Amino acid sequence: MDSGLILLIFLAFLFAWGLNRVRRALRLGPVAYVGVMVVFVIAMLAIWGQTIR
Repeated sequence: MDSGLILLIFLAFLFAWGLNRVRRALRLGPVAYVGVMVVFVIAMLAIWGQTIR
C-alpha cells in the first residue's frame, strides 16, 4: 500500500473523531454528518489522485 494512502486513512479517522465531537456540541443531525464525511472523502481522494501523477 502507498504510504500516502495510509496517511489519508489515518487522517480520515482523525477527522471523523473530531467531527463527531463537533456534531455532538452543535447538535447536528446524522444527515449533516454523512454529508461532511462524503465531501471530506471526495476531497481526500482528489488530493491523493493528484499525487499519483
